[in-house]
Amino acid sequence: MPTTNFIDTATIWLHAGKGGDGAVSFHREKFVAAGGPDGGDGGRGGDILFVADDNLSTLMDFRYKRKYTADAGENGRGARQKGKDAEDLVIRVPRGTVLKQAETGLVVADISGDEPVVVARGGRGGWGNARFATPTRQIPRFAKPGLPGEDLHVTLELKVIADVGLIGFPNVGKSTLLSMISAARPKIANYHFTTLTPVLGVVRVAEEQNFVCADIPGLIEGAAEGVGLGHDFLRHVERCRLLLHVVDVSGSEGRDPKADFAQINHELAAFSAELARRPQIVLGNKCDIAAPEQVEAFRAFIEEQGLTFLPISAATRQGIDGLPALVYRRLQDLPPVKVFEAEYVRPDPAAAPKRPFSCRRTGDREFTVDAPWLERILAGTNVEDYESLQYFQTQLGDSGILDELVRLGVQEDDTIKIGEYEFDYVY
Repeated sequence: MPTTNFIDTATIWLHAGKGGDGAVSFHREKFVAAGGPDGGDGGRGGDILFVADDNLSTLMDFRYKRKYTADAGENGRGARQKGKDAEDLVIRVPRGTVLKQAETGLVVADISGDEPVVVARGGRGGWGNARFATPTRQIPRFAKPGLPGEDLHVTLELKVIADVGLIGFPNVGKSTLLSMISAARPKIANYHFTTLTPVLGVVRVAEEQNFVCADIPGLIEGAAEGVGLGHDFLRHVERCRLLLHVVDVSGSEGRDPKADFAQINHELAAFSAELARRPQIVLGNKCDIAAPEQVEAFRAFIEEQGLTFLPISAATRQGIDGLPALVYRRLQDLPPVKVFEAEYVRPDPAAAPKRPFSCRRTGDREFTVDAPWLERILAGTNVEDYESLQYFQTQLGDSGILDELVRLGVQEDDTIKIGEYEFDYVY
């Protein structure tokens, strides 16, 4: 399907907040000897949440701001005082917005419900040194740094952006009509298929009252079977809550208005039974060059089918001024657009390994360990402190990394690389 401006998209970067660092502190008070470690934990970094907002209809705001960063958690303090958790960052988007990974296209979230959706989680706060006190480690001079928040590069795609769709045969005046009721400026010319992709326009009715209208390229006979760009055009129509069916009531191109109306509705029904039941307002365009008898005969034909008929002339603005208010009132009585849920199952965190790692030989006497979680522990290790190094050694053993290095054939004094750090292996 060719890219069109009917599907609104934007690409943004999300950075959840980093957790606050744990504190290294010792209790000091008059007449209290050896108060012991009392460093508090760091606060949690802020999450990034997305919320559906029915007052928004486009992703225009994301054209100007592309990076969203949540606040970091506060660092821990002495006296076992925990750092303050950061406030979550809430981003409002139109209902029906889908978030996808920019690189892979995998769906991250579907913002269709009323509940906020957490898209990027903030980092957990680091432990203060009070947590590391044991009967044998009574003076821990180290603490855990806060974990970084999740970073995501996502594409926002607005699944439904038009309330109203203009449908009809080519050259019946849809583009002219859209240019009269909105600020949109579609290409207008006196030949078929001037419009090749849907064009959007925001129609303002009154203060805080507006709707989005789309000029759908002209449908033709056989569109439901894919003739021309039929499937693409009908797919756009399917997203609209209300259809404005524009018919050349004058028959200026030698076609019968009644046959045109019936043919377009036949294509809608052939493509989707639900689409055929979509509410319509029929606009008899070019009535300025039609005989009064033609207009009245077509009005009777439409009203017999229980539909609203409005004679207009996009060229002379006849009947145009009252059209936006009529459409807006009709939209208020219609149910929300059906949302097609994305087929997405969030991975179960419990099923993933808690401490994944990999070890590989990268030289004659050199091994490299890939374990981001271990690098964070190492960053909070005081290499000058014996007890701190002991704690780090315990993490290597409990995780299975030492066993894996032995299986790979590590020998005394071989070099072990972990991130930016290098160590000599000793028994």
